Amino acid sequence: MDRSMMRKSVRGLTTYYNPDVGNAIRMDTNVNVLGSNPAAEAYIEGLRINTNTYPNTYSDGLRDALADLYGLKRDNFVVGNGSDEMINTAFTTFVEPGVTSVIQPYPSYSLYSYFTQLSSGIMKEAELDEDFQLDPDAMIGKGEDRKGVLIMPSPNNPTGNCFRTKDIEEILSKHEGIVILDEAYSEYARKTMIDKVDEFDNLIVCKTFSKAYAMAAFRVGYMASNLKVADMLNSVKVPYSLNGISEGAAIAALKDRSFVERSVSMVEEQRPKLAKKMETLGFECYPSDANFILARAPIDHAKLVEGMKKRGILIRDFGTKRRTENCVRPTVGTEELNKLMTDAMEDIIAEESR
Repeated sequence: MDRSMMRKSVRGLTTYYNPDVGNAIRMDTNVNVLGSNPAAEAYIEGLRINTNTYPNTYSDGLRDALADLYGLKRDNFVVGNGSDEMINTAFTTFVEPGVTSVIQPYPSYSLYSYFTQLSSGIMKEAELDEDFQLDPDAMIGKGEDRKGVLIMPSPNNPTGNCFRTKDIEEILSKHEGIVILDEAYSEYARKTMIDKVDEFDNLIVCKTFSKAYAMAAFRVGYMASNLKVADMLNSVKVPYSLNGISEGAAIAALKDRSFVERSVSMVEEQRPKLAKKMETLGFECYPSDANFILARAPIDHAKLVEGMKKRGILIRDFGTKRRTENCVRPTVGTEELNKLMTDAMEDIIAEESR
């Protein structure tokens, strides 16, 4: 058999980033460097659960907790197995195969194109400007594109910056189709548009417990929208997709937000320090509102990434992509982790300069 057996829209897909990690320090996935969420850990310690019982069909307990947090209703929320399932659900709901355009900014999160292909949508890219900000007219598009699905992350991945609120609201006001705002890193920017879901009837906000909440292993994501759109999404979402252990851990984490606050404050303190140190080493660092920094390296990106790997530290390589040529993306760490990274960077740069 060969790939001709596959559906045409997915034949070009390849496996996702999956490095051989070993004992390396992972500064490539932007998870919380403070470690496991303590409230989630406490919840699962000694947990006794009936393994013969299905979880709640639509995770009503977690949806109630989210409704309390944001001042909305349970039925404003859709909950599932990571924000990736949420994006896939939104595309399955609103993308007509071979007909609907999916417009995303460029550069942006690589998996958007993956989900577009899964849904057999028509992928289109809208170039960000020189400051990596949105061009509202390009995002909205023309003709039938104005009825397509728009998706954009803020803060943007991999550039790190938040998009201007006025640009996002202009897009929401003028676009005739669904607009998905991916807020995977929004806790670090202390910004969200969940409070706008009833103001804009085409807005879906997508969030995750994998980053600031330090719960990537649990795979918990959620969407918020107005009641009509959320009902459409819940009608399409796979029932029972979030397991009961993950739901309970997420509820526990929402009840103790001190860890998230400590995590965000640490990034706010360390991010400018890391950028300043990298700049003294010759990096060009781009402004970031997230827990990572996109930086153009002073030496060949591949040599830098490989050198870091040999020293037991993984950082993400974006150096072969257009607009991020020779760029790398390290996660912002604690003071100790950042020193480990920059000491290794300094050593590699000096080695290459000899």
